[in-house]
Parts: sequence; structure tokens; C-alpha cells
Amino acid sequence: MKKYSVCPLAHKCGGCQLQSLSYKDQLNYKMDEVYKALDNWGRIAPIVPMDNPTNYRNKTQVVFDQQKGKIVSGIYQSGTHRVISIHDCMIQDEESDQILQTIRHLMKKFSILPYNEDNGRGVIRHVLIRKAIRTNQVMVVLICGSPIINSLKTFVSLLKQEHSNIKSILLNYNDGKTSMVLSDDPEQILYGKGYIEDELCGMKFRISPKSFYQVNSVQAEKMYNIVMNMARLNKDDVVLDAYCGTGTIGLIAAKQGIKKLIGVEVNAQAVDDARLNAFKNGIENAEFVCADASQYISELAASKEKIDVLFMDPPRSGSDTSFLISVLKLSPKTIVYISCNMNTLDRDLKILNKSNEYDVVGIQPIDMFPYTTHIENIVLLTRYNKNDK
Repeated sequence: MKKYSVCPLAHKCGGCQLQSLSYKDQLNYKMDEVYKALDNWGRIAPIVPMDNPTNYRNKTQVVFDQQKGKIVSGIYQSGTHRVISIHDCMIQDEESDQILQTIRHLMKKFSILPYNEDNGRGVIRHVLIRKAIRTNQVMVVLICGSPIINSLKTFVSLLKQEHSNIKSILLNYNDGKTSMVLSDDPEQILYGKGYIEDELCGMKFRISPKSFYQVNSVQAEKMYNIVMNMARLNKDDVVLDAYCGTGTIGLIAAKQGIKKLIGVEVNAQAVDDARLNAFKNGIENAEFVCADASQYISELAASKEKIDVLFMDPPRSGSDTSFLISVLKLSPKTIVYISCNMNTLDRDLKILNKSNEYDVVGIQPIDMFPYTTHIENIVLLTRYNKNDK
């Protein structure tokens, strides 16, 4: 398990809540939690582990601060606004740590100060780093509270010279009093194309700064293969991919050979990526819509659109009642629900099961976030055959 047995920041950071447990004990703990929350829904398969449960995050997001005259980067201590300086994180990609070290050095070299939210002074507020694990392409986004940066061209030139895997550097201007890292403003491209590309399940995917992409690429590939096995797609299926992000699940399904794919996502940047991803992978039977999933699926239900298979991977808050009621009206034969929050998953399953139209066939936990208490679950629901009632 590499060099990490105990992280000295474990109690200060709060990010790795299960660090005191061996990886085997972590998996046992997570299975116990799944049974507590979801055992009443039926068969639960053993959790899918990660072969190497360290340095798995392909997305690194840090805040910058000045402490005792020294520039530091890290995360806010759990429950506080105090920045914990982190130099070598056991769950972040190792190259990201090296890039952050270079950024701190260049900030000192060019007298670029961290942004101070209290007085509005300084420049660099956060840095977002995304890495494509298969292609090794890296994107760096500088989130700044000031549009003026000392020696910016030289800064960018030295950064990309030091790290050849960096293929895109962008600037996001955010001086708002907000907990959001990226502002809604479009990013300014400082170097590269403004995106990177990764490979997953034999397909190419474009990743932009604001696009959703699973942070654990290794486990995501396992998860999507499980999802496809559950769905049992055929050439006549019309598939709806709700909360589709950059289109990963839906496009992998389309590659299996289906009649039509419809993807819906509220993030416009992600929808642009999804459309380009369809083109890059030669998928011609895919339609991606930029809309609120609940509103769009309500419209589909009202128009009596035929949907055979529904993939849904909502945010931690789960789906809303309007969405789920519309799902019942659409009545797809198969629903594959991916969830990172067992409480909202249990709540949503109760709504889908209330009319006694769907049966939970099985639940597959997967360890997407080793060393943390977070657990991903894939749930297969099939519509009851009315002749069997």
C-alpha cells in the first residue's frame, strides 16, 4: 500500500475518516453500513474492492493561504474555515501534488499572493487539477480573486515546462463571497485547448473544468461494466441517461448496440462535452439535452415517450419526487440507479416501490472512495410483469 500507513494529518484534515482501519476492515465496515441502510431491499452482493486503494483521485481541488509568511495549499479543516497545509495526500494523484509544489514555488518567485476572502486582497484562491489516468493528460485551473496576475505568461510557461503532462491551463475569475470553487463565468484559456481527454471502457471522453467525471477512474470502469451487465441491453432499446454529465454511461451503452440514447444534463459545459464525445466515438444515435432532469423527464412522460432502460446517477441529494413520479409514468422495463448516498437512495426506492410496480433485483456496492466513509451502490430495478401479479 505504498508508503502510507498513517497520515500525520488524519485527525486535522478529516478527509480520510477510516484511516485507522486496515483496507480489509474498511471494506467490512462499509458492508455493515450497506446492510444497515439497504438490507430490507433484498440481495446485496459483496463490495467491489480497489486493488490499490491509494492516490486514486483524478480530481484535486485545493485552497491557498498564507500562514506565517509562507504560501500553503490544502483543504479546510473539517467544520472550520482554517486551511490545513497538505503536501503529500494519500488519496490524491501523486503528480497533482508535484504540480501544486511547483505552483507554490512560482507564486513565491513572482510575488503572487493567495487571495484573502476577508479583505479581497491577493490573487490565487483555489487550484483545480484534473488528470486523465489513461492518457496522462493534465488540466490545471487557476481560480483567482483578481484578474491581474504578475508575470502570468512566464508563470504559465514555466509551469508547463516543469510538467510535460499538462495539456491545458485555464483561469477562472471568482471574487464572490461564495463556497463555490469555480464561478459560473467561462474560463480563460491560458494554454492548450481548454480540455483534456481520457479513455474509459475503450472509449474516448473529453473533460472540461466544470464537467462531471467520476473521480476514481479505475473503479469507474469496473462500475460501468457492472451497470452494462445489469442493464442487459438489446438493439431495440431506447435508453435514457439522466444526470448524464459528459455522457459516459449512456455512450458506453450506445456502443453496446441500442436503438437510441437520450442524455439529459443541466450543466451546459458537460452537455457540449457529451455531444463531442458522441462524435469522437462514432455514436450517431445519441441525443443530448441541456435541461433540468426532473423537468425534462416530466415532458417525456407527458408526451408518452417510450423509454426501455433508465440510467440514473443523481447528485448526493438524490432525485426529487417529481422526477420519480415521471419515471413511474414512463414505466421503463429496467432502471439502474447509481447512488453515493444511501439515505437518499433508500428514500427514492420507497417512492419507486410505493406503487408496487418495480422489484429491486439486487444491490452492488463498490468502493469508489477508499479510506473515506463514502459508499457507492448500484441498484437494479425491473418492472413487474403484470401477468405475474
